[in-house]
Amino acid sequence: MEEASDGADDSGADGVNCLCTIVVPCYNEEQRFPFDQFVRFFSAHPEIRFVLVNDGSRDNTLRLLRRAAAGREHQVEVQDQQVNCGKAEAVRVGMLQAMKRPDCQFAGFWDADLATPLDAIGELAAVLAANPGLAMVFGSRVKLLGRQVDRKAIRHYLGRAFATVVSIVLRLAVYDTQCGAKLFRVSPETKDLFSAEFTSRWVFDVEIIARFIQKRGHDIAAVEQAIYEFPLMQWQDVAGSRLRPKDFFRAFFDVLQIKRRYRR
Repeated sequence: MEEASDGADDSGADGVNCLCTIVVPCYNEEQRFPFDQFVRFFSAHPEIRFVLVNDGSRDNTLRLLRRAAAGREHQVEVQDQQVNCGKAEAVRVGMLQAMKRPDCQFAGFWDADLATPLDAIGELAAVLAANPGLAMVFGSRVKLLGRQVDRKAIRHYLGRAFATVVSIVLRLAVYDTQCGAKLFRVSPETKDLFSAEFTSRWVFDVEIIARFIQKRGHDIAAVEQAIYEFPLMQWQDVAGSRLRPKDFFRAFFDVLQIKRRYRR
C-alpha cells in the first residue's frame, strides 16, 4: 500500500469527492447537541449524508434531531430507537442503514458532541479516497505541535493504559481505539463487521477491529495495511461526557471478553 496521505487531495476544498454517510448516535443530547454547527455543515456539504440515531432518549433529543433534519430529508435521516440499547447498538443499526444505499462509498460514525469537528470528515475521506487498499480510517487523538488536542489528564493517561492493553490483546499496535470519529470503505467485508450485535456496549470499537482481524484470517500484516490512524488536527473534551474513570476498568473486562470470543 502507498503511504497514506494525511491531508486533502486536489478533489475539492474539503477532500470529499464521493458520497459519504455519517452516523451520529444520540442519547439524552438535548443540552449538548450543537444544533447550529450541524445545520451549517448540512447546508455547506450536501454531498455528505447523515443518519441521526435517537437511542431511546428520555429528553427532547428526538424532537431536536427531527428539527435539524426538517427540509433536508434527502440528506439527513432520523432513526428512532424507542428503547435505549446503548451506543454500540445505535452505531450498528445506523451503519447498516447507511451502508444499504447503493451510492454510498464511505460510511462512518461521529460523536454527537463534536469533540471532533465535522470538518475532519473530509480529511478522513481524502485518506480513504487516495488509498484504495485501506478499509478504514480512525481519528486519533495525538497531541502534536501544530494540532489542538485538548484532553483531561486523567482520561489521557487511562486511555494510554487502555490502548496498551488493547495492543497486546489484539497483537496490533493501535494508538487510539476509542476516538469517536471513524470512517469505513463500504464493501461486503466492512458491512459484515456490523451484521451481528456487539458483545460490548462499552468498547465496541475494539470489537470491530477484532472482527476485522478474524475476517483477515488473523493476518496482522494484512490488517496493518488496511487500517490507518489519522492524527486529528483538533479534538476537545466537551463538558457533560458520561464517561467516568471507573468505566475504563469496566472496559478492561470487556476487552478480555472480546479476546475470548475472537481468539484464533
